[in-house]
Amino acid sequence: MDSENTRLTSAQGDQYTGPSDGEASATNQPAFSHEYDGSSRTMDDGSRWWSVPKRYLVALMAFLGFANIYALRVNLSVAIVSMTSNKTRIINGTRVGQVLAAFFYGYIISQLPGGFLSNRFGGKWFYGGGILLTAVLTLLTPAFTNWSIYLLIAARVLEGLFEGVTYPAIHAIWAKWAPPQEKTKLATFAFSGAYFGTVISMTVSGALAESSSGWPSIFYVFGCIALLWFVLWSIFVTENPAGHPGISNAELEYIQQSIGYTEEQTKRIHPPWLRMLSSVPVWAIVVAHFAENWGFYTWLTELPTFMKHVLKVDLTRGGFYAALPYLLMCIIVQTGGILADTLRCRFGIATGTVRKLFTCGAFAIQAIFMVAAGYVMTKAAAITCLTIAVGIGGFAWSGFSVNHLDVAPQFASILMGLSNTFATLPGIISPALTGAVVTDQDSAGQWQIIFYLAAGIYAVGAIVFGIFASGDRQQWADIPMGYQPYMGDPERE
Repeated sequence: MDSENTRLTSAQGDQYTGPSDGEASATNQPAFSHEYDGSSRTMDDGSRWWSVPKRYLVALMAFLGFANIYALRVNLSVAIVSMTSNKTRIINGTRVGQVLAAFFYGYIISQLPGGFLSNRFGGKWFYGGGILLTAVLTLLTPAFTNWSIYLLIAARVLEGLFEGVTYPAIHAIWAKWAPPQEKTKLATFAFSGAYFGTVISMTVSGALAESSSGWPSIFYVFGCIALLWFVLWSIFVTENPAGHPGISNAELEYIQQSIGYTEEQTKRIHPPWLRMLSSVPVWAIVVAHFAENWGFYTWLTELPTFMKHVLKVDLTRGGFYAALPYLLMCIIVQTGGILADTLRCRFGIATGTVRKLFTCGAFAIQAIFMVAAGYVMTKAAAITCLTIAVGIGGFAWSGFSVNHLDVAPQFASILMGLSNTFATLPGIISPALTGAVVTDQDSAGQWQIIFYLAAGIYAVGAIVFGIFASGDRQQWADIPMGYQPYMGDPERE
């Protein structure tokens, strides 16, 4: 399939020439005659003005899903400060690194299997089920903690195992739900939920830890919220557009014609493993994903500790300040996705150029402010530098994190599983390395080494992605048969 001009053939024999990603909205005109304008009060199939497009509903539920994923993941980083304090000493300080790293041992195992299974069987239940099982284990965490440190570590490994399928699974959903012209803003809006969840978790967890209910309430509150989300996800989201009972025929045709294929046309296509694993653009994504996650995971697990010992911020305020970078990241991920699609579709900038601009630019800024954070002399300046250094990474997510859908949309879940496998390594290596380097948690000089290391990894990521990344569908990801339109009206069946 030619990446610049995709020729699609309907079941009746008519031919449709679909635009490339960058061409779809170059003239600010609808890509298809039946596509509706979100600002109009009616659609050409008679739907009401207030009928929300179902792909946006999927994006909202995925946003809330990622919020739960990260709330369940990071609450321990705040809770463990109370669990190791002199007043409520539950975990020995020497075990902290093992407990924090345990999640990632399970997380790294399920990435590729999750991508393959989601590609083959669909992403809805892998995404939802992963969050459900993590929520159950979260509710049991206080009991595990009191019974045995080894039970707690085992529970965190299992939580990582279950959450590991979620990122690959969501790409399997977007491969069927996201039109190419909107894939960046839909995917990044969903991803931004991770940082929203981080902000809520860090802020609320600090308050809950200081409350009369103590640190166990952190796990009870967020576990129950995740259970409620799973119920809503099960009700409102379907595996593909054709299976949604409330989708309009106009939206269904718009999605399927834009994507250029249906689930039926791709479910029997076997992944070209050798060509996929030898693809240079694929490995450029892997390197960029690793680089971004190194800085992200370093501060996800260590920022509360750094705030307390170096900046001398108390736990309640520390939770708020530690959440600031992720609040900024949440905002930037969302706006970056919209800006990226605007540059691609309205201004005709090549997809590959946009991906490199956002990823490499973000990495360069992150590296500068990461180093600066180690030398500023005031608390406010240090918090500002760290907030920018972490938060600006939101722009990178409009680059590498959506690039899987550019190079091989039907195999995007597998590619996400591959890149996230390597991107999970920082979660395992970084806490252990930080613990080995920072032997005195009050030493600003030892923390500077951590800053320099993160900045260097960002620089390598920017160079590799800038040289080797691509925004075009790769030849090994061609779909030769073309789009076969859905002939029935799902609203009448």
